[in-house]
Amino acid sequence: MGANEHQVCIGNEAVWGRESADGDEALLGMDLVRLGLERADTAEKAVDVITELLEKYDQGGSCMEDESGFTYHNSFLISDRMEAWLLETSGKHWAAERVEDGYRNISNQYGITTKIDKEHPEMREYARGKGWWDGKTQFNFATVFSFLTTARIEAAGSRYCEGKKLLEKSNGHITAETMMDILRDKDSGVNMEGMFMTTGSMVSVIPRDPSLPGVHYFTATPDPERSVFKPFIFVKNLLPLKETSSPSYGADDPVKKKPRFQSKPDRKHELFVKHELVAAIIDSHKERGKKITESMRQLEKENMTRMEEFLSHGVEEPDFLVKLFSTSVKEEMDTLLMQLQISANDLVSETLKLQKNKTQVVSLYTASSL
Repeated sequence: MGANEHQVCIGNEAVWGRESADGDEALLGMDLVRLGLERADTAEKAVDVITELLEKYDQGGSCMEDESGFTYHNSFLISDRMEAWLLETSGKHWAAERVEDGYRNISNQYGITTKIDKEHPEMREYARGKGWWDGKTQFNFATVFSFLTTARIEAAGSRYCEGKKLLEKSNGHITAETMMDILRDKDSGVNMEGMFMTTGSMVSVIPRDPSLPGVHYFTATPDPERSVFKPFIFVKNLLPLKETSSPSYGADDPVKKKPRFQSKPDRKHELFVKHELVAAIIDSHKERGKKITESMRQLEKENMTRMEEFLSHGVEEPDFLVKLFSTSVKEEMDTLLMQLQISANDLVSETLKLQKNKTQVVSLYTASSL
């Protein structure tokens, strides 16, 4: 997921269907997101960039830095100031739908049905040749390329359906806070745990008025429930985001060598490391964890309140925002360090208290023995 200076935003999800995902090296979904943002100044152009690359280079390869061979096809949600597109793929074939109103979500299954605004020129003939479509009935992309019919998909208690329900509850009044709450929801499966834990989250607020900036909130850390959404605004003279940039290994990076994945480097950035320490405290100390989470939410709320001014009146002094995200990261890190220090002090206090109680028990035992 990501955004560019033209306020084009792209997110992608894994999808599986009748077409098997190829393990041979090609373009990953993340590659297509990056290249779409690099080359497109509108959402529709991003659709064109991604599909042209897909048709030329195909998609495939493992998405993990090991030999697990975890592969998939991709769906994309693409937006700009004026419109949004849903793009879904199966190998080199694809379909795209312009989203004209309401809301859409993507998650691990196909969602485009009969409303198709752009498509691969050979998609229908390919599907007919495979026996997936008879060439007579109305073409339904999800039905044709999925393992299941769309009716079965909608009925399933899947992450996709649960996310759709959460959006439906706020339809017509969806805010940045609404989206953050949805991304933090674990009961629905939107906020994933375990092996495929949510590794980062993003919420973008893009005004239609081109004179107003887009504000993009990133966690840059796993599990949004334990993270702070921090604001970023595109302005000139931006500085490198060192605290949230993974270590660089240059030509020695294992991902650049063949055979691939012979070793796995540590890619944790500075904020990620501190986040892990705090997450451990949240897990093991309920009351302390609650206080830490409250302090993080307060920091997030203060940042969002400041951003409302820019979203309403624009940016008069762009240079003041050059360090916006980095400053927000530093504020978060200072908050985390303070909470870690408080936790350490509490631990020392509890330890001393236990030692004192133990001494008193020993003294009483000695006195009673005499």
